[in-house]
Amino acid sequence: MGQFFKFVFASCLGVVLASVVMGFITISIFAGMASSMEKKGGKIAPNSVLHLKFDKPIPEKTNNLPLDPFNFKDQKILGLHELIAALERAKDDDNIKGILIETDGLQGGLATADMIRDAIADFKSEGKFVYSYGNAYTQGAYYLASAADKVYINPVGLLDFRGFAAQVPFFKDMLDNVGIKMQIYYAGKFKSATEPFRRNNMSEENKLQVREYLEEVYGEFLADISEGRGIPAPELRRIADGYLAFMPKKALEYKLVDELAHRDKVLSDIREKLGMKETDKIPTVSLEEYNLSNPAKSDFKAKDKIAVVYAEGNIVDGKGEPGNIGGEKYADILSKIRKDKAVKAIVLRVNSGGGSAMASENILRELELAQEQGIKVVVSMGDYAASGGYYIACKADSIFAEPNTLTGSIGVFSMIPSARQLLNDKIGITFDTVKTGAFAHGISPFYDMSEAEGKVLQGFVDDLYETFLGHVSEGRNLSRDAVNEIAQGRVWTGQKALKIGLVDRIANLDEAVAAAAGLAELKDYRISEYPRIKEPLQQLLDDLTGTTETRSNRLMQAQLGDMYPYYRYAKELQASKGMQARLPFFIPFR
Repeated sequence: MGQFFKFVFASCLGVVLASVVMGFITISIFAGMASSMEKKGGKIAPNSVLHLKFDKPIPEKTNNLPLDPFNFKDQKILGLHELIAALERAKDDDNIKGILIETDGLQGGLATADMIRDAIADFKSEGKFVYSYGNAYTQGAYYLASAADKVYINPVGLLDFRGFAAQVPFFKDMLDNVGIKMQIYYAGKFKSATEPFRRNNMSEENKLQVREYLEEVYGEFLADISEGRGIPAPELRRIADGYLAFMPKKALEYKLVDELAHRDKVLSDIREKLGMKETDKIPTVSLEEYNLSNPAKSDFKAKDKIAVVYAEGNIVDGKGEPGNIGGEKYADILSKIRKDKAVKAIVLRVNSGGGSAMASENILRELELAQEQGIKVVVSMGDYAASGGYYIACKADSIFAEPNTLTGSIGVFSMIPSARQLLNDKIGITFDTVKTGAFAHGISPFYDMSEAEGKVLQGFVDDLYETFLGHVSEGRNLSRDAVNEIAQGRVWTGQKALKIGLVDRIANLDEAVAAAAGLAELKDYRISEYPRIKEPLQQLLDDLTGTTETRSNRLMQAQLGDMYPYYRYAKELQASKGMQARLPFFIPFR
């Protein structure tokens, strides 16, 4: 018996010692992680050059996106507005002499690209230089480069200047072949989100709306490049239509670039510009490093507050994850804001193609409650504020859009899959049922919807569409029929939305904040931003201790990289519940 207790004691002691050792190892690992995440900005050296790569996604709010938990180098992803504010500070910083743009493409939408390009052009107004170099230019990269004083391209590179196009995949024939029937109910003849599941080509209505907004944003794109390069817009269109500037020599001939050169020649030109010796090292600083070294100053003296709420990503039920608009999470944020007596106005920055109708309704209700308490609500639109994104915006006291914002898409749909043919004919599984009434077994993937069930669902969709029309009618002071005329699921650019009454002004977020201050009659105020973003280490710990699905999503993000947004969009569509008010696409401007 004594020997037994010795073995038990030794085993217990081994477990304790192993736990202690593992604890020290774990603490050491996380201390290393924290050390690698903690970056301190040093003093900016004289004659510094801001080095812009734009090689990361650009959220509206800093770190408001799913971070790769295994990438400890990039744990500070600057948001669009913090990025632009840093460029504005650099413009007035005597230590920053110029900018070098080196990017293969921009991970953002049309409005995002427009705002960044404007900030780069404004930087030059202080007499500072902007150079751009690329081995290859996508259209998004060239759009930014066209604001530069000088555009270089590698002698064996390429310039992908060819115009805009939309490509839509269709799945109906594939689903028919495997025996999956998508039962679709929708309101709005332009509501094309369901077309890939009920057609094998684009409807004429969809082609019309896509052609119209592509032409409009392409016209803006050409006009900006024309101004930057001094080439008439019709000539730029001719060059793009013929794909004439694909090769570097042709790009130089058509004056889209200024010089064919390798990177060392560009750096040599920068040294000459700075009055440096050829052997001197150019002090370059990234935008993230500059933001740390020269952060924005905050004034906490003012008592009154304007709450800026960033609503970006797809609108989903529940709390959602970073980079999504979780209906439960955002309703809770807005509820807390309206109970804060210091908050006099809310600016809702929307960058969303929509999603869950239920989540959209609950968010809108909280905004209405805020207005009933006397809090002014202003909406500022980013790349998208469409479908559910417009739903949550439509009752604001004032709505501002960017010129290239895609908005509208006022429509609703629901899709119910039936696997009856797959199970019955392909696999050999059949189902039978006994029920007390015609609707007793509810919606089932094992049966096709009956005609009566279909009528119920279509009635529900039509009723929700009328609710949507009613919200817009009330918020925009338009008749129901007038709203219906411009609704039907149709997508509009910001410029067109202004003409038809869906927005009030073409303006940016700063102007929206100033307008909110004016509506609330505020002179001294401070900005309070939402949602609150957890520190990267805390987010990593939450991920590691979270659900299996959360960990799986992070692993998929690490594996898929730039393709992860497409995967997430498909997952969200698959997991969506109830009616959807969702844009049928998103347009990365690369």
